[in-house]
Amino acid sequence: MTDLKTRILDTTALGISQAADLLLSGAQVAFPTETVYGLGADATNAQAVAGIYAAKGRPSFNPLIVHVADVEAARDMVEWSDQAEDLAQAFWPGPFTMVLPLKSKSKICDLVTAGLPTLAIRVPQHPIAQKILKAANRPIAAPSANASGKISPTSAQHVLTSLDGRISAVVDGGDCTVGLESTILHPALPPVLLRPGAVTAAMVEMVTGLSPVSSENDKITAPGQLLSHYAPSQTVRLNAVHFEPYEASLGFGDVACDVNLSQAGDLTEAATQLFGALHRLDAMNKPIAVSPIPDIGLGAAINDRLKRAAAPRDA
Repeated sequence: MTDLKTRILDTTALGISQAADLLLSGAQVAFPTETVYGLGADATNAQAVAGIYAAKGRPSFNPLIVHVADVEAARDMVEWSDQAEDLAQAFWPGPFTMVLPLKSKSKICDLVTAGLPTLAIRVPQHPIAQKILKAANRPIAAPSANASGKISPTSAQHVLTSLDGRISAVVDGGDCTVGLESTILHPALPPVLLRPGAVTAAMVEMVTGLSPVSSENDKITAPGQLLSHYAPSQTVRLNAVHFEPYEASLGFGDVACDVNLSQAGDLTEAATQLFGALHRLDAMNKPIAVSPIPDIGLGAAINDRLKRAAAPRDA
């Protein structure tokens, strides 16, 4: 693709207006959400969405999440249910995505769903994302703003490191607060957890009264399900109880290491630091070794990302 001059937009009213105008013109614009930076494009414009795939080098069979400003906008695009309503009232706006049947009248282009009859949709909480969505008044497809399979971006600089010259603009809204992609859930009986995140299975059970089950389907049914994903350029070794001198080390808890996700062993802190830490370690140009992370609460989401980062890469 032809190199672009990637603009850095601020979060003033002018910057928001410029971002919305670019999106409506069919351009790709990165912007902050509470989870990670998203690479946005008009979800009703097939050429604009194709620009996301081109910029990211993303496989066409991996669907995208559509971001909307409120629950009403979501109801207009997907088949709604009582369970979806309960979950939306509990977790929207926030780091939570639902996969629901797409309405036949929807104007969402096929490239967004990768040919699936369902749509992954969420209402983000970040004030800048909200302002951009309201200014554009259009559903915005927005996967993480990084080259496909690479580390997800939690700052504007991370976006530029990966996509500078490949997208029209990035809105610099500072660091993301959650630092992990959204939980993805298919509301069903019982609910199906397609990707863990900050909204945990226990939180979903409190709302629905049903314990979510993990998806055991090998088919791609939602974003973030490719095995090798969120990957640094170097190999990743998990559950390392000691580090080799030639390795860049990622620690958790009271361990000596190059970068520590949380000296205090706090999983929330670790989640917010994860992708930034992987960016720092990847820049060291060494194999990466990672301390064990407890597989409870947010730890399940952290371990999910780390397993995908460590998975064998496609040739």
